[in-house]
Formats: sequence, C-alpha cells, structure tokens
Amino acid sequence: MLKKTVAHADLVLSVVQGTTPRPLLETSIERSWLRCAEHRGIDPARFHRTQVLESTSVRERQERLKAFLEIAKIETSHLYQRIAGSGFAIILTDSDGVIVNWTADGSLQKSFEQSGLWLGALWDEANEGTNGIGTALIERKALTVHGDEHFRSQHAKLTCSAAPIFDPEGQLLVVLDISSVTSQDSKQSQLHTLALAALSARTMEYHYFLHLFRKQWVLRFHRRPEFIGQGSEGLLAFDENGCILAINQTASDQLQQPRTQTIGQPISALFVSGLEHLLGHALNRSGTLWPIRDQTGQAFFALLHRTERQPASHPPRSTATAVKSLSPPLPSAALEGFAETDPLMAYNVRCAQRVMNKRVSILLTGETGTGKEIFTKAIHDASARAHNPFVAVNCAAIPENLIESELFGYKYGAFTGARQEGRRGKILQANGGTLFLDEIGDMPLLLQTRLLRVLEAKEVLPLGSDTPVPVDLYVISATHRNLLDAIASGAFREDLYYRLNGLELRIPALRERMDRELLIHTLLATESDGANVRLAEDAFAALDAYSWPGNIRQLRNVLRTAVALCEDNLIRVEDLPNEIANSTPHRLACDTASGLAQAERDALLRHLNHHGWNISSTAAQLGVSRNTLYRKLHKHKIQPRVYPTP
Repeated sequence: MLKKTVAHADLVLSVVQGTTPRPLLETSIERSWLRCAEHRGIDPARFHRTQVLESTSVRERQERLKAFLEIAKIETSHLYQRIAGSGFAIILTDSDGVIVNWTADGSLQKSFEQSGLWLGALWDEANEGTNGIGTALIERKALTVHGDEHFRSQHAKLTCSAAPIFDPEGQLLVVLDISSVTSQDSKQSQLHTLALAALSARTMEYHYFLHLFRKQWVLRFHRRPEFIGQGSEGLLAFDENGCILAINQTASDQLQQPRTQTIGQPISALFVSGLEHLLGHALNRSGTLWPIRDQTGQAFFALLHRTERQPASHPPRSTATAVKSLSPPLPSAALEGFAETDPLMAYNVRCAQRVMNKRVSILLTGETGTGKEIFTKAIHDASARAHNPFVAVNCAAIPENLIESELFGYKYGAFTGARQEGRRGKILQANGGTLFLDEIGDMPLLLQTRLLRVLEAKEVLPLGSDTPVPVDLYVISATHRNLLDAIASGAFREDLYYRLNGLELRIPALRERMDRELLIHTLLATESDGANVRLAEDAFAALDAYSWPGNIRQLRNVLRTAVALCEDNLIRVEDLPNEIANSTPHRLACDTASGLAQAERDALLRHLNHHGWNISSTAAQLGVSRNTLYRKLHKHKIQPRVYPTP
C-alpha cells in the first residue's frame, strides 16, 4: 500500500513540475492537479482526515435545500433502482461540497464512512484535492474522476462521476455524484455511470424550475415542436406584468441571451408577441402549441401555462422512452390502408404481405420522416406475430455508451450502475415478436458484429453473462442512408447488410406520393382531435404544391400548428408557414408534357402493354429495378393495371 501511495504521489508531483511528460489526462483533471499543487499546497502523499460538519450544521444545510431535496426524491429513487447492488452510492452535496444526502445499500455504509463519503463530509477541492464533487463544483460540468486521477493518493481507490445542478438563476445549487470506494473497473467503463448522473441532474434541474414557478407563467419553447414537454425545451418564467423572473440554460442558449441580462426584462424585449397576445393564447387555447418569433426573427414553437401541480410527482421517463418520443408517432393504420392510391406503396404492401410470415427480413429505405416506423408497425399488426411484442429501437438516438446495454441487456455486475436484477435488452423484449431497428446505418461497427451473431445464432448473450439466451424474433430495419456507400467506406458490415436485406422496400418521399391528398386530410382529421377543421382551397393548394423535405413528420407538425392558429375551424393560407404559403407546384403535368418527357411516357406504356403489365418482366427488359420502374410510373401518373408480384 505504501509503495502505491509513494508511486502515485511521485507521478502527480513529476507531472505538475513538468519533469515527466503529462499522461493522457482530461483537461479538467489536469487543471485541477495544477490548482491543488500550486494554489492549494496539497501534499498528495500526506494522509488527510476528511472534515465532517456537526449534525446541527448539516440539518441547517438540508433545510435550506428542502424544496430541491423533495423534488429530487423521485429521480434519486429511480436512479438507485438502476445501480442497486453495484457497490455505488448516490450522493447529493450543497454548493460548498458538503454531503447532504446519501443513498445506497445499507451494507456499504461502513466502507463509505471510512472513506469520508458520508453525511456532513466536506468534499471541496481545497480540502480533498481533485475529486468528482469538488472538481465538478469548480469546472461546472459533468465529469468522472477515476482512481489515480485523484490528487490525494489516499483517494486512488475511489471513482466518482458527478454532475452540477443549477438553480433557475444560473447559480450552482447542488452536485449529484455517483461514487464507489472499491471500483476496479477502467475509466472507460464509467461512461455509462457518467451518462446516468448527467441525465438525472438535468431531470432534477428541469422539475425544480417548474416547481419553483408553479404559480407563475412559464413559457416552454423550442425550435422543434416535438421537443416540447420532453425536458429539453427552453423554460422562461414571468409574472403577471410580463417581467422575466427566471430562464433556464436551454432557453438562454436558444435565444442567445445571457441569463444575467435577461432576468428583470419585460418579455416583449425578447419576443415579438406582447404580453396580452401570450396570455390570450394561454387562456383561450390551453395546451396547444403555436409559433412565436423572437426579436431577431428566429421562429420557435411555444406552450404557455401556469400550474399548482408539482411536475416531480410524475416519474421521469427512461432514456429509451425519451429517445422514442423525439419523433412523434403517426396515426396507426392497417397495412391495407397504405395501398389505396399510391402505386409504390401498393407494391410495398403486396411484397410485405408475401414475406412477413416467412422469416424474410425487410429493409426499409427512404428519407427521414416518411413513416417507416408506422409502416413497420402495420406489418407487425397484420402478421402472425401481431399478439406478440413490437419493439422499436432508434439506433441513432440512443447514446453510443448506452446502446449496447439497451439492445443486448446485461447481467448484474456487468458494468458500473448495473441493476441488481440485471436488465432484459430490447432483443429479448421482442422475443416472439418483431424488432424494428430504425436508422440501422448509424449503429456502431462493434454492435453490428454482435447483432449479426444474434441473428445467425438466434440467441443473445447479455453483457456480463456466460450463458446465451435463445431468441425468436422477426427483424425489420430501416435507414435513410445509402448502406452500399457505407459498406464501401467500411462503416457498415457487408454480411450484416445481406442478412438484413432479405427484401428491400423504398418508402417514397411525401412529394412523390400520389395519395398526398388523402394523407393531408387523414392527418388533418387526426390533429383536429375530433373538431371539424377544414382546409381552404388556397391552403390545400399550397400544401399540395410544397416539396416537403421533412416528409410526413413535417406535414403533421405543420397541420398541428395550423389547427391551433386557424379561426372558425378553417385553415387559410395565412395560417401556414411562409415557405409553404409561397411554394410553387412541383408536380410534372404529365398529361400535357411534350418532348422527351412525353416520349418516355409513351415508351413505358408500350413496354408495359407488350409484357401484359408485368412489372418484373418490363423492368428486366428495360434494365432497371422494379423500384426505379415504379418511380417512373409515378412520375408520369401511370396507374398499374395489376399489382406486381414479388
């Protein structure tokens, strides 16, 4: 033990003095070492007894934080459930670094007390050197201090992942820390714990803001409407006179306005809409989003409300649920409903019906927002697996350091923060049903290898386990990327591509669909929530003419906003965004086309007639794929006389 202490102290001093090259330290750790040596005068080898405050002083500090600690209870409970039995404790300190709350298994109490991580202990950097709590207080960001990164040699056995939590005025309120006194893992293995700490800290901060201003008006806004209500929007509280009382960091970043310069200003200094206009929306259209612009012309979607209810009474959603909610779901539909008037979707439906019960994997391609997930759900609901689970995973939305445990699950003790009972991953959750892997092109290469092994062996090996679990599932994947290009660049495994691509179906962009009129009216009925909202002729013409780069997802959000804005249940062109209201028709008028376009149309009709309208034979003769031929038919408004066969 003495040898290790001396070796660690020698390393710290040699690095600080510059006599040896600095190891691969994070910048924040390096700055902390220099502070401890040059400004604190701390001797890394000298034993230091942690200062512990008297119980009276601790209770006073807890009382000052009473409102926050009440809010934090639920999130702390959820976090504890995820790390129970792992040897870690959840610690909350005040802004001085004094521990005011400690949550862990009772069996850990003695070892944490011996290490100084107990109620009333002071863990600021000036006393304890580089450590998760004290260094997070100074650096004002989430970080991990692991093992030998601690400045004091006596703390080299600790690992601490800490995240600061700020009050609505931007002042550092508390630090959330997840610590172990006996961790033998690498620092890389602590990334999962750090992600948990940062996510929980943001959740506590968000609910504390809403709790403090539950009696005031709170404007919730974001550039993207689907982010409202997800805990990631801007929050701005103001009083009855429109005077801004508080603003969170997300709002400050979006408005590009420093917090200190914003508080105390009238809300009209930030937004074009005046106070009466804002309150009118809140009182007359409670619970609906509407567009709003700041004084620089930036557009946002907003929701204004005031409530006496404590938001913290509702448990925050898990990471997977939050990720899933980033893309609002489309209305559910039967599979046959996709085949009504669009020939390419009719082809897709016909193919899906032929293969969905024959274990042929489907790869859906197409632009983002075209409705690939709702089409997949319709396939599942029409299949023999309809009464079994449907599990969707967005491979691009889950943080890379969490996706492996989310997908494959884990056994207790597999990594820092693992639940005592372990966790069934998404693959096992989908056992017997359908697993939808959205944005498969964004899956990391290492996980592609593991996924291929699962699909080939039909069994999954949870993290930390030696025993594979048999699994029976139907896989449908989707991507907006060109996977062949990804294979060529080495970003995607070729063998996995061919395993997933039993049948490739392209979901057309909204601008390509011949059933766009039906989609517009169907989505309008859904967003109207039972009200008889109609489209004026010029408004429908503008919607029909627009190119829709965001596809069905964008259309849904535009209609949702238009429903909120319109008067007398009639959506007029002025209720639409400018870029849509001023759009020009993009469809080709094929019936009146001339020159090369007309020649191409005539040639297609001749070939189709020659082959009895057999799509496969016609495509083969023309040397194109069936999807390409269907795009040509759509372009020239040629309706197939018989459905193609896969």
